[in-house]
Amino acid sequence: MKTLGYYNGRYDEIDNMTIPMNDRVCWFGDGVYDAGPCRNYHIFALDEHVDRFFNNAGLLKIQMPCTKEELKALLNDLVRKMDTGDLFVYYQVTRGTAARSHEFPADCPANLWVMLKPQKAPELPAKIKLITVEDTRFFHCNIKTLNLIPSVMAAQKASEAGCQEAIFHRGGRVTECAHSNCHIIKEGILYTAPADNLILPGIARAHLISNCKKLGIPVSETPYTLKELMDADEVLVTSSTKLCMSADEIDGRPVGGKAPGLLKRIQDAVKSEFLEETGTALGR
Repeated sequence: MKTLGYYNGRYDEIDNMTIPMNDRVCWFGDGVYDAGPCRNYHIFALDEHVDRFFNNAGLLKIQMPCTKEELKALLNDLVRKMDTGDLFVYYQVTRGTAARSHEFPADCPANLWVMLKPQKAPELPAKIKLITVEDTRFFHCNIKTLNLIPSVMAAQKASEAGCQEAIFHRGGRVTECAHSNCHIIKEGILYTAPADNLILPGIARAHLISNCKKLGIPVSETPYTLKELMDADEVLVTSSTKLCMSADEIDGRPVGGKAPGLLKRIQDAVKSEFLEETGTALGR
């Protein structure tokens, strides 16, 4: 299959899939999601993504329709149905299907969605451009919910400006990006926003921190400001699809480029981990 959509046991090419209009996602965005890359039919960091997925669902009191092991087995089975093993793997669970009401019924079975599409891993040496936008999202940024309108609008603004991502800030503090985490390097130290309710604790963020510690690079999980962002030696953006890319422009001003050797060490470590974990093709 070239693409794959899955909904509660049914699957087909994405364009052939339909969902009930009363799925609560249609009315309220009532659900959570997770996603990550797949290479050689091997889903990267699957355990960590599924753990976060179930944790987010629990925070919203969504009754999961399967166990973690059942979901991982399903995802691994679905990727083997694809024509290529280099994929973007997306999955979400919604509260269920019921007549529209803000209150949700206690006995409403959750709906499980999966979407697979071809996607190559990014080329990490390539530079990306960024913009900054005031962070006006809700105060549950730590939950990967389906309510993504602020992120959608910020990402669209970045695209219209010829940029690849938008950095949110709140009261001068840098939080995260529209669909990534943001970090800076200054004087040999990696600074990343703390994992509080203002950012999503990204899986790629955790792998960046882990790799920096293995390399002996100090890590400070503390807030940093827009001024510190613009003055940083390097600006990094991490996500499950970007892995660990660096920026050379923010709001039309040049940034970074002051610690290329250290940047390369970090990117090489992140890429090596990704290639090592996804290096063995699975049987189909």
